[in-house]
Amino acid sequence: MHDPVNKSVVPSKRSVYRRADLLRLIEPQSIAVVGASTNGKGFGAQTLINLKPFAGRVYAINPKTTSLCGFPSFPSIAALPEAPDCVVLAVPREGVEALVRDCAAAGVGACVIYSSGFVETGKPEYIALQQRIVDIARDAGMRLVGPNCIGFANYSKRALISFFGSLGSGQLDSSTIGLISQSGALGNAISQAMECGVSFSHCLTAGNSCDVDVADLISYLAEEPSCKVITCLFEGVADPARLLQAAEIAWQADKPLVIYKIASGTSGAVAAMSHTGSLSGSDAAYRAAFARTGVVVVDDFEAMVEMARFLAKAPRPSAPGVAVMAASGGAAVIAADKAELHNVSMPQPSEPVLQALKACVPEFGAARNPCDVTAQVTTDPAMLAQAIDIMIADPAYGAMVLYVVYASEAMEERVRILGERARHYGKAGCVVWMTQWSEGPGAVKLERNPDVSMFRSTDRCFAALAAWQRREAHRARGPRVIERLSAQDASQAAMKLLSVSPDKVLTERASKEILALYQVPVVIEGLAANAEEAAAIAARAGYPVVLKAESADLLHKTEAGVIRLNVRDEAELRRAHAEILANAAKVKPAPRLNGVLVQPMVATGVEIMIGARVDPLFGPLLVVGMGGVMVELLKDTALMLAPVTRLEALDMLRSLKGAALLSGFRGSEPVDLDGLAEVICRVGEMVSDLRDQVAEIDINPVICTAGRLVAVDALIVKSA
Repeated sequence: MHDPVNKSVVPSKRSVYRRADLLRLIEPQSIAVVGASTNGKGFGAQTLINLKPFAGRVYAINPKTTSLCGFPSFPSIAALPEAPDCVVLAVPREGVEALVRDCAAAGVGACVIYSSGFVETGKPEYIALQQRIVDIARDAGMRLVGPNCIGFANYSKRALISFFGSLGSGQLDSSTIGLISQSGALGNAISQAMECGVSFSHCLTAGNSCDVDVADLISYLAEEPSCKVITCLFEGVADPARLLQAAEIAWQADKPLVIYKIASGTSGAVAAMSHTGSLSGSDAAYRAAFARTGVVVVDDFEAMVEMARFLAKAPRPSAPGVAVMAASGGAAVIAADKAELHNVSMPQPSEPVLQALKACVPEFGAARNPCDVTAQVTTDPAMLAQAIDIMIADPAYGAMVLYVVYASEAMEERVRILGERARHYGKAGCVVWMTQWSEGPGAVKLERNPDVSMFRSTDRCFAALAAWQRREAHRARGPRVIERLSAQDASQAAMKLLSVSPDKVLTERASKEILALYQVPVVIEGLAANAEEAAAIAARAGYPVVLKAESADLLHKTEAGVIRLNVRDEAELRRAHAEILANAAKVKPAPRLNGVLVQPMVATGVEIMIGARVDPLFGPLLVVGMGGVMVELLKDTALMLAPVTRLEALDMLRSLKGAALLSGFRGSEPVDLDGLAEVICRVGEMVSDLRDQVAEIDINPVICTAGRLVAVDALIVKSA
């Protein structure tokens, strides 16, 4: 079998399936397996063997026998005593279409197709074959999983509908994870965490996702009572809008959704003419979409289960602070480093708590946060219990992190104490398992503790704590409310200007004219046909001025040498005008030149880039970053789906590495942040209105001071 790929059948644009739509697939009462051999070998026979613990009815389809692997066997789907809820097709590709027709005719609820060799081949005839089986199934209201999949497991029903893996020995607990993986092999790799004490309700795979895909499976688990948290690994989807719909269903159910998206490189970015396009590739778009819907994103395969298990066990944060306790000074320092890296607050204890700790912790330890209780706890276990109770009771802390640096029986008692105290105070208990004896004494008991989350990395522990706090802050904001800022007829006026432009790329002047319709502040300018007109415009505007060649063929004027800044008098203006014309003449092919723009020189300030583009999958995207030439150099940007709220616009600005420049740096005046956020909202509104007419918008820079915001350069690219 091959890993699933996204050489997709045209996306259906349908709504996601809900739990009720998938019950016959994922919670079947009866299952039939087609393609099981009488010699007990192969995918079909292994599936039957895996179904032995299943409490429902199981049938084999094989005309050569009446019994197979302990189950009754029938010659065909039509010969079965009932229409099964789910049929597994373990047959070669050539037999799939006819069997799907048989299942549809018999009223089967769903099919799981193991066979490979469909869209993943890239061959038109097999892409068409996959589309035909989809059409047959949808006409009959029958669900499909696959092709090119390994099936799935419903652990809550003891149903392993797969030729791969096992049900394991683990039992469902109160912190059960629902697992979804586009890759069957990786899904099974994750599910083996059951052997370490992790509880899974399901391991669901999608293969080629010809019908049921990861979005549908998220939607199902969002409404599935046995699942506390959803975690999902996938490469890509044909219709991200459905993925966001499923994420919203999970959000409304208050069920955390943890996603690890593989294939996160920039190769998926659309070739673009502006800075905006080069800074808003596919991974950035996915992340923006996930942020909008409250999805928790992890960047490593190894973090998926730890993050999901933590979110399943942790209560709601009662405070932003995190307390750390260790019997190792080195571990305490590592904790402080990672807390700073992930922007996790580690406040010092209140004075009463501090004094109580000092009375408890040896003087050669550290009665502070992080708290080093020293190795003394090995001879005085009661001291650790007392220190934990003192510190975790402080209202400043919503979580406590305890370090296990050596696997031993004694560690089990320490974890038990932390769990009991965390539950008593309604706080999150975390243990960082630093010993390299991964499954040493106490490891499985720790994982099964309902009140303590286990991490095998300090970095992943503090990343999880940060995500936990961010998710709570997102929920506290309540529903998003988009406020209309521009006139209702702004879009009609803008569409008219776009329609009369003869060029795909609008000139700077034409671009600013459209921005002004949305009340984006733009610099005043005049177009000069010659040096005399340029001098007259400059005299009216007042020196110093800026000169720029105007041409729809010169997208990046700085590189072409057709801009002159801070021109102070007429003599300098005439020299600059001549240089601009000379440099424009050097460009090949020769650009069409409308003339030279003359603008007043805007006083220096913080330069911000605001851009937008219409992504073919995600729709309008908004990008904000440090502007001027720094935008490409530093790539310090924030991206969101448009339109945005004022609060989201402020979040974009505050997330920039250069955000300190906006709030006043080394004595400079702070920028009008509220006004800048409003400009960002207006650009988001504009690209949302014009999504069918505009491909890209690039405003670079907007020069920002305490009392003024002005866009001095802009570019709009039409979609056609």
